[in-house]
Amino acid sequence: MAFDVIIVGGSFAGLSAATYIARGRRSVCVIDTGNPRNRFAAASHGFFGQDGSDPRAMIAQARAQLAGYPQVTFVAGEVVDARVGQDFAIVLAGGETLHAARLVLAHGISDVLPDLPGLAERWGKSVLHCPYCHGYEFAERKLGVLALSPMSAHQALLIAEWGPTTLYLNGGDRPDEATHTRLVQRGIEIEPAPLVALTGDGDTLSGVRLVDGRTVAVDALYLAPRSRLNSPLAERLGCALDEGPFGPVIRTDSSKLTTVAGVYAAGDIARAPHSVSWSVADGVTAGVSVHQSLVFASLAA
Repeated sequence: MAFDVIIVGGSFAGLSAATYIARGRRSVCVIDTGNPRNRFAAASHGFFGQDGSDPRAMIAQARAQLAGYPQVTFVAGEVVDARVGQDFAIVLAGGETLHAARLVLAHGISDVLPDLPGLAERWGKSVLHCPYCHGYEFAERKLGVLALSPMSAHQALLIAEWGPTTLYLNGGDRPDEATHTRLVQRGIEIEPAPLVALTGDGDTLSGVRLVDGRTVAVDALYLAPRSRLNSPLAERLGCALDEGPFGPVIRTDSSKLTTVAGVYAAGDIARAPHSVSWSVADGVTAGVSVHQSLVFASLAA
């Protein structure tokens, strides 16, 4: 089958791009695995008019609205390869090949969590990444930041805006003198001992257990883990990647065009920092840019 545009990824960025392409009356196919990054969170905060909504419900509503456009096709599946010729050939895991004149990558990223007992099952609930997304709900409670990189001290300085904060070095290096001074100025405690487990009922966090046997009370633990791209398509197509603060980022210009003609990228894979609002905005930008590239491609220079 052939389309004007294929979008790999059907979450906030991908669906936003598809909406604008469809409203431009161009055929668009959205291919999605059904595993959005924020599926671990019960609520998404800070998005205009949808503060506190279930992110899966938001996606379902957007898909239902998008399905009303006859130009839209949805495909549930994984893209395993992409080839560039006269058009883009997109190969699905089942062997089917789809074709399009333009390609939008919006497949998202995955967080690479540290191997600490009790952490993964609390991710997105009481173990968190973004204070703007979830910090308000834990304001003035006992907060912690797990040190994973030199950026963790900066994260602790920010998290302290929401409540009393402890930086858990987890056996890692102590901050340099200048950073230590800033942490003290913000009233941030520093715990050097390694962590062995997170404790609490269900997905609620009540404390962290340290290697020396102590258990310290904590209501929310923040960390900034490394991330990885959910698909190797950008590299296979020859798109340039940059090293972002958390992991690889696909390089794009202001129109969300990558370094490969006809290939656009939107959402967490093409920016840092991340949020639902930014993903939607990037998707809109990519959708409009793709549509206009199709409109003007056939016009004489």
